[in-house]
Amino acid sequence: MTSGLSIAVDGPAAAGKSTVARLLAERLGYRYVDTGAMYRALTLKALECGVAPDDPPALEALARSTVIAVEAGLRTVMDGRDVSEAIRSPEVSRAVSLVAMAPGVRRRMVEAQRSLAAGGGVVMEGRDIGTVVLPLADRKFFLTASSRERAARRHRELQDRGYRVDLAALEAEMALRDRLDSEREADPLTPAGDAVQVDTTGKGIEQVVGELLDLCRPGDGRR
Repeated sequence: MTSGLSIAVDGPAAAGKSTVARLLAERLGYRYVDTGAMYRALTLKALECGVAPDDPPALEALARSTVIAVEAGLRTVMDGRDVSEAIRSPEVSRAVSLVAMAPGVRRRMVEAQRSLAAGGGVVMEGRDIGTVVLPLADRKFFLTASSRERAARRHRELQDRGYRVDLAALEAEMALRDRLDSEREADPLTPAGDAVQVDTTGKGIEQVVGELLDLCRPGDGRR
């Protein structure tokens, strides 16, 4: 039995989708699923096991032997170990797009993500939710922001976590990740044709959440 809407939130890194999607889920009383954390967890394991992030067969084999769980949308557990903090390291961020390009990895992740969304009442965020994972989602949003603002946001986030990174280098890394995500053959990052695109540049989190909440209310003209 359906217990609520299925809501897809997509967008590039640091567009605000994780925070916005989590708060949107809280306001609606829905489950929140961060699919990017799942790819990050596998990337972390690949780095720890010495599996090259550009070796699709080895990555698919690794994915088959790895148990990844997102608990209450806030904790990421890999093989019984809480890796919520470890998956946010700059090293993982630099490699995750390469890992996510592996078709076999994506197939396994999409299957698991669809299972998590079964029954509705979910806000799921990532890079291919509205186009691939939940193409029939009741609401689809694609969040964007200027490259400079996204880099500044990620820079502040990493500093808060204790990492020292150069802002210009970070912006260049994010631009490369955008290109890899958008040009990959399997499930590229692109807005769904029926997604509402929201530019978060210069906007506060509450403002963006409010905009999405308005679009999730009955009678907004969407299915």
